[in-house]
Amino acid sequence: MAEEKERDPIQSAITDAWSKNWLVPVLLLMLREWSSYGYQLMEKMATFGLTTMNAGTFYRTLRQMEKDGMVSSCWDTSENGPARRVYSITDVGETYLKYWADSLNQYQKMMNTFFQLYTRPDHSEENNDAEQHDG
Repeated sequence: MAEEKERDPIQSAITDAWSKNWLVPVLLLMLREWSSYGYQLMEKMATFGLTTMNAGTFYRTLRQMEKDGMVSSCWDTSENGPARRVYSITDVGETYLKYWADSLNQYQKMMNTFFQLYTRPDHSEENNDAEQHDG
């Protein structure tokens, strides 16, 4: 049980860092598919493994994205209950999303090459031969 408690802060830090790096592009990707209000977007973040999102961070990010011109918003008063802010992607957001997709494509190619080399079947034999000659 103590080991689980020790891992929680580390896992939390990893999740937080991952979430912060991916929040903007994931939001833009979702908004590219459909305009939506903040709470609904936050719920859908779980699809990308972003389940521990802090609501304050989430809404601050949306507001900053709007200031940066990546998203726009308007108030929806069509349903019963309080008005809700509905977010949509802008042309600036589309450009940013394309940049991310292009960058990820390059990164994926590097990762594929890495794992092709890492999982190469003859790699372990080469290491064993080298160790035998060194020893």
